Amino acid sequence: MGRLARKKQHKGNNVLKQFKTKRYRRDVDEISKDLEPANREKLLNQKLDLDVAGGAQHYCITCAKHFLDEKTLQTHFKSKPHKRRMKKLETEPYSQEEAERAAGMGSYVAPKKLRTVEEMKKLITKDKPESMETSEENKEQDEKS
Repeated sequence: MGRLARKKQHKGNNVLKQFKTKRYRRDVDEISKDLEPANREKLLNQKLDLDVAGGAQHYCITCAKHFLDEKTLQTHFKSKPHKRRMKKLETEPYSQEEAERAAGMGSYVAPKKLRTVEEMKKLITKDKPESMETSEENKEQDEKS
């Protein structure tokens, strides 16, 4: 057998193509719309839905993923894919106007920074109700006494 006979000859039989659409997540421009205040509140405070992982109670807006519990959500916040997505969301999303400028139909304007990583962290975490915060403070004071 020669060198060419040992190589894989069927290049069109690529199984990976079907997984590109199967595991597709939301794109950066769609997620930047989700980060607007009205949409963000809807996504962070979803109703209980047993068909979704974790009953739709633990959701990462920047990655558009549901998680089983709060612990897995917190470990996801420390993961590399989440940090990469946060970095992509710092700049304004790619638009049709920017594509036309890049093609020579206008003068190029560099994308602006919309928000920093710290601002993004504040956006994606759920705010505790004030009553919970005061009860936790009271417990801490009782323990000190």
